[in-house]
This record gives sequence, structure tokens and C-alpha cells, in this order.
Amino acid sequence: MENTKTALLVMDMQSSILSNIPDSQELVSNVKEVIKAARTRQIPVIYITVGFRQGMPEISAKNKAFSGIKEHMADVDMKDWIAIHPDLNPEDKDIVITKRRFSAFTGSDLEVVLRGLDVQHLVLTGVSTSGVVLSTVREASDKDYNLTVIEDCCKDGDEEVHNVLMRKVFPRQADVITVNDWVQ
Repeated sequence: MENTKTALLVMDMQSSILSNIPDSQELVSNVKEVIKAARTRQIPVIYITVGFRQGMPEISAKNKAFSGIKEHMADVDMKDWIAIHPDLNPEDKDIVITKRRFSAFTGSDLEVVLRGLDVQHLVLTGVSTSGVVLSTVREASDKDYNLTVIEDCCKDGDEEVHNVLMRKVFPRQADVITVNDWVQ
């Protein structure tokens, strides 16, 4: 694997999202280890956050998944909401991208950044498996990226869904590995 052609995506590792995940500390620890290995190998680390403008004008009432949160988050400070977990803080050389939907590509400049870096292989971590990881795997595969998903750096609110995606769905489009596989 040529380092200049690979990038690590750290997706939706926001304190606001992780606070809703039971036992998120193991996930954070695993992601931290993967980030350290990527930096050692000089692989770009790209953080993807989901965020909106104040008042969430990007969310249509027609969007079943996001319209429900719009009402509840009307008074939330978006700068605080998109803050990355402090144990995973980006370094100056890391790239932080904000997206507007589940896929890391939707409403973001991720594809422009990846072209600029000449990236052809994406290594994915994220919360949730059935949200950002699934949507990004599907879209990145359609865009002809080589893909690796680090299973124990992803988490979903539904463990059964996580397992089905990792064992039955993702292997059709990505290599599914563990933290130990990645850091070796």
C-alpha cells in the first residue's frame, strides 16, 4: 500500500454523538491507536463531522432521518455540537471536513480534497456503522475507491445491524479488518 494513495477517515467522532453511545471509551481508544499508526506512516488523517448552520436550514421537512432532530436541536450551538472528542483532537496537519448528511461525501468537499491528495484508498472508522460508514462505503465504492473498514473502530446503536454490515454487506465492497490488523 503506497502511503500517498491512502487516507484515514475518522467520521462523526464528535463528543455530542459519542455521548449517546454506551461504552464509547473502547471505541475512542481504538480510533486513537489507528490515528497514531496512520500518522507514523504519514497517511493523511481526515476528520469528517456532521454539522449544520445555526437553525439547520439545510434540513428539509421531507428528510425523514434528519428532520426529527431539527426541532430538538433548534437552540443547540452548532460549533459545540460538531466538536471532535478531545481524546481524538486533530493535529494542525490533519484535515477537518463538515458534511451535511450521512455520507462523508454529501454536502462536503471531501472528493475535492481526496483528488488533491491523489488518494485512491480510503480506510474508514466511524459512528454509526449503519449511518456514515454504510453510506460512505456505498458512495466511495461507486466512485471506485479501494476501501478498508476497521471493524472495531466503528460502532452502531444496534449490535446486530453492525454485525450484519461487517460480515455480510461491507465485504462485498471493502476489506474488513481489525485495529490489530491495521497497526501491525
